[in-house]
Amino acid sequence: MAATLRLSLLVFMNLVIYTSATAIPRHSHVPNPENFIKSSCRATLYPLLCVQTLLKYSTLIGRSDRQLAITALSVSISRTRSSASFVKKMSKGRGMKPREYRAVQDCVENIGDSVDSLRESVRELGRMGRAVGEDFSWHMSNVQTWVSAALTDDNTCLDGFSGSYMNGNVKTAIKERAVHVAQVTSNALALVNRFASRHGYAQTP
Repeated sequence: MAATLRLSLLVFMNLVIYTSATAIPRHSHVPNPENFIKSSCRATLYPLLCVQTLLKYSTLIGRSDRQLAITALSVSISRTRSSASFVKKMSKGRGMKPREYRAVQDCVENIGDSVDSLRESVRELGRMGRAVGEDFSWHMSNVQTWVSAALTDDNTCLDGFSGSYMNGNVKTAIKERAVHVAQVTSNALALVNRFASRHGYAQTP
């Protein structure tokens, strides 16, 4: 409950910060916020998870592509921080073999880096203001780079648990958290890319 409240406050603060740049269109042909989220989530690899994690913030998101991306990133930050805390607790478990311990510690570091990258992506969106043209493209490139780096860190954590040497219970518990975080971050990246493309910018290969 407390985590949900903190995330709601985080998203609300983002909304206040960016409200001047996220005017919501009021044309009759524009779908309501719930349908807007569902439609937007079709651009992600995990649309059901996307809707599940974002629909509760429909009032804050409205029909803004920008606010949708910001909220998705905020959700990813919250879920990633929670997973980092969980993995840290797992690393303190007794009876862990040295190789297992190193894998868990590496995962903790990777997830921590992921949180830092996601925070930078939100800050970069904040620095965009009303940027257009080349300025918009430059900021968007930075945002996409940060989120991509976060996703790479999530996957690197997962790679550390691919071996059979890992204790089954530890491996399963951490992998479930890491997979969830990677999926949420993947969705956030897709929505960032959607926001970028709808404003005339596409990431170069």
